[in-house]
Amino acid sequence: MFELLKTDAHTKARLGRLTTPHGVVETPIFMPVGTQASVKALDPRELLEMGTQIILGNTYHLNLRPGMEVIRAAGGLHRFMNWEKPILTDSGGFQVFSLAKIRKIKAHGVEFRSHIDGSALFLGPKEAMEIQRTLGSDIAMVFDECPPHDAPAKEQKLAVERTIRWAGECREQPRAPGQLVFGIVQGGSNAALREECAKALVPLEFDGYAIGGVSVGEPEHEMFKAVELTEPFLPAHKARYAMGLGTPAQLVELIARGVDMFDCVLPTRVARNGTVFTRKGTYILKNAENKMDFRPLEDGCECFACQRFTRAYLRHLYIAQEILSIRMLSVHNSYLFLKLMAEVRAVIADGTFAEFHRGFVANYRPSQKVMLARAAAKER
Repeated sequence: MFELLKTDAHTKARLGRLTTPHGVVETPIFMPVGTQASVKALDPRELLEMGTQIILGNTYHLNLRPGMEVIRAAGGLHRFMNWEKPILTDSGGFQVFSLAKIRKIKAHGVEFRSHIDGSALFLGPKEAMEIQRTLGSDIAMVFDECPPHDAPAKEQKLAVERTIRWAGECREQPRAPGQLVFGIVQGGSNAALREECAKALVPLEFDGYAIGGVSVGEPEHEMFKAVELTEPFLPAHKARYAMGLGTPAQLVELIARGVDMFDCVLPTRVARNGTVFTRKGTYILKNAENKMDFRPLEDGCECFACQRFTRAYLRHLYIAQEILSIRMLSVHNSYLFLKLMAEVRAVIADGTFAEFHRGFVANYRPSQKVMLARAAAKER
């Protein structure tokens, strides 16, 4: 159940509250990605301490390993991974895009060859919802087709038609107790297809609606366009979720366009490549300029890493291939994303979001390295 608490007077930014079986989620919110029942390099205690309200898991990956027999015996995904707060599970629809070389799209679903051992796996609406029911996630996503951003118009139209049909089939499947189900709007940057898909899904009365087909290699302006083409057709009283996004500045821009929920692998993925997020952009820790820099990763940051370690020390650890460096960069990057969402909620509440939005975006300078990492994302 989603409650819209406030809409900004000058933008489309929204303050909301999403109630799930495992707790309330205050929106706008960023969801750390735990594809295989773990947010890479972080433990649950750290996630809780930095303010994580909800995390994301993945149907395709968890079905392959550990498998539903293990999850079922453990009593569901929450107990298996010892996470007591809400979990959203992606349906496996993103893997239709990311694993295109080892899948075949059929009328009733998708045939995959496991990326682990080559074994056959079929995912369709029934299978995806059954897996998510076993996982016991608080929010289950419908199974959809996510085509590349540059797919031909005919392919985009077929994807929308399948997405609509599969959404209806997902809607009819049994759910775990209290489980919410979100629909996913596809259509690339085609205005007519986005409108067609949204108008077909809204009457199905899903608990929330996601904007899919973003973070699939498109330029940033195309990503913004896809959101702008979809948002007007989504009901105001339901949560809105942009899947697989994005950098801090992109999140602020999309909040201004009316989006409530986000997930992205970037904070931990680029940490493993030695990249540090800050409120003003990114930098590469291993660069020589940080060798004798005894400041924290970001001045003024209150995360565990910044309160205890210097750039010089963490650079040394990274170059020496010590695991602690990657863990601390993951802590810092994830904290920044979550802290940013908390700050955004505060400025929407006090009516100063528009000013915050202008200032944050004007001062943010992402590196090309990070943008390329986003475009090349292969997991969620």
